[in-house]
Amino acid sequence: MPPPVRPRRATLAALGAGALSAASAVAPRAGVAAGPSAASGAPAAPRGAPPTPDAAPAPGARPPPRERRGLAYAIASRRDADALSSGVAWWYNWSPFPGEAMADERRMAFVPMLWNGEFDASRVETFLRATPSIRHVLVLNEPNLVDQANHPPSRAAAIWPRYEAIAARTGVAIVGPAITWGTLPGWEDPVAWMDAFIGAYRAANGGRAPRIDALAFHWYDYGLDAQLDRLAKYRKPFWVTEMANWHAGDGPRILSPDAQRAQMTDMVATCERRADVHRYAWFTGRWSPDPHHTSVLAGDGELTALGRHYLALPRTARRAG
Repeated sequence: MPPPVRPRRATLAALGAGALSAASAVAPRAGVAAGPSAASGAPAAPRGAPPTPDAAPAPGARPPPRERRGLAYAIASRRDADALSSGVAWWYNWSPFPGEAMADERRMAFVPMLWNGEFDASRVETFLRATPSIRHVLVLNEPNLVDQANHPPSRAAAIWPRYEAIAARTGVAIVGPAITWGTLPGWEDPVAWMDAFIGAYRAANGGRAPRIDALAFHWYDYGLDAQLDRLAKYRKPFWVTEMANWHAGDGPRILSPDAQRAQMTDMVATCERRADVHRYAWFTGRWSPDPHHTSVLAGDGELTALGRHYLALPRTARRAG
């Protein structure tokens, strides 16, 4: 299970502005936000064929937007979905299942997550076969944070074949691990963690590389572009599945909604400009208190000024991966 919010804030502060200096990059921040490792959802009868492109929308509903913009938030209100769906193409809640309130949502695509290695593969596969519009699964949330998935590279390599088996049996693509700068001793640097993970997997699987269809990344500071450049060595498309600016080191901090709005504008522009970013998601929907001014939702079904800005920011014509 994920940690409570307060320890996660302490984790952010502890990571400080010096962790990336050794890598000759911008000051790092760890990702935040976890969600349940399981949530309610009633799977229907399984289907035999792999997932196909998005299913037809319900009568009267518009098709999901063919774009990359998403939201990292456990949407549980149809009114919230109504407010977001005109500009948010996809969402996830750190769980394999969308929850009952959102089970029949067709305007925004739900992307399941297998948060760590503790999941019921049979139930997950039944759900995926019953929901052919789902084409991706997120896996392994922040493995190098001790208060998140907390998987050293060798442990991640040992469970990875379980993700691959689900993908092979259902036809979904694997998006992950979701890496960031972390707190796991010896593995704070996501590049060091990834290199060791790939090496451990190859050693255990006859030299074969792990199946990674896209690499997920979380970032809560300035310099998103440079961080993605640093990960380009893996030659994978990116999903930036959590982003905002929670800078806590030297330099300007985000102390007002206007300051966070400027950071959102810059981060979204980076993601929209880069051909290797296939999808991205802002963190978060609604959070109270919200010391970093990142919420895009106010009351039930009501967007904040930041939320209206997020939906209105320019988009490229590039289709989401």
